[in-house]
Amino acid sequence: MQRGQHQDNSPDESAPDDGSEEFYERLNLKVDKGQAPLRIDKFLVQRIENASRNKIQQALEAGMVLVNNKPVQPNYKIRPLDEIIVYSDKEAPGEEIIPEQMPLNIYYEDEEVMIINKRPGLVVHPASGNYSGTLINGVAWYLRQKNGEINEETLPRFGLVHRIDKNTSGLMVLAKTERAVRSLSKQFFDHTVRRQYMALVWGDLVEDSGTIVAHVGRHQRFRKLFDAYPEGDHGKEAITHYNVLERFGYVTLVQCVLETGRTHQIRVHMQHIGHPLFNDDTYGGDKIVKGTVFSKYKQFVDNCFDLCPRHALHAKTIGFIHPGTGQEMIFESELPEDMRSVIEKWRDYTRGSIAGSSSYNPR
Repeated sequence: MQRGQHQDNSPDESAPDDGSEEFYERLNLKVDKGQAPLRIDKFLVQRIENASRNKIQQALEAGMVLVNNKPVQPNYKIRPLDEIIVYSDKEAPGEEIIPEQMPLNIYYEDEEVMIINKRPGLVVHPASGNYSGTLINGVAWYLRQKNGEINEETLPRFGLVHRIDKNTSGLMVLAKTERAVRSLSKQFFDHTVRRQYMALVWGDLVEDSGTIVAHVGRHQRFRKLFDAYPEGDHGKEAITHYNVLERFGYVTLVQCVLETGRTHQIRVHMQHIGHPLFNDDTYGGDKIVKGTVFSKYKQFVDNCFDLCPRHALHAKTIGFIHPGTGQEMIFESELPEDMRSVIEKWRDYTRGSIAGSSSYNPR
């Protein structure tokens, strides 16, 4: 297969239908004018399909149910026109999680949370075509070896509350308790988790910083891909802030901060503004996008592709409120070797181009 050609249009791994990286959703309810006083746990069991009273009570005790934007206890009696918000677990992927021993780069761990520095090429969760060898298979093995019998009934998806793409490297947070699952899922849904990425993108961005606002949803023709919808007519709201860190003429190193978390958000947004990620074979970055096609330059770019044989995106920073202590925690990781190498190669190329030609003008 030649560069720039695709074997298929499949994304890195199976994604939720709504194109969200998070696995939790919010249900909004408004109490009718004529509603008689009733305990909220009983009310929600009646109103939410397949909900059990035990699960509703757990959600209430964990602060995952708000009435008029305030958490309430199970014995709270609803009133007419009360506005209720319930944070709930989406239906879990149907594949059985089989524990598998594998090396895990555990960046931090305590009783409530685990931070993992995921290597590129590792799928996060079992799905169609990836039934084993995923990060969660490894986490299941690790937790069972450490804590004994743990299953998805006691710890949903073995603590998975978000994910990053197969070929994206970097930091992920996993929950180790039910309390942590509920707390972190709420923080992700409310977009209060701090996430910063490093990306090498094609082209020389005109502005040093900017914000990309365009809904992200499934492509209207190729349903396994995602696309940007700036008019908001499809998909879900997506906002990415970027800052230029270093310019290399034909490519640019940028920091991206996610305000929302949609599947492939940074990759889709950067393609949307004409700057696809370097070597992103799903969104057009695996060919020469900027620069000449002369053999010497083409060979240089091919060498760069070989150094970083995946889209150049790294989840560098993650920050959140600790579910147990209530303190803010921020973690940062270094760029992996493949991205460091390709950035240094572009840095050297840019210096050589400037030194060797007074007419050097990548724009």
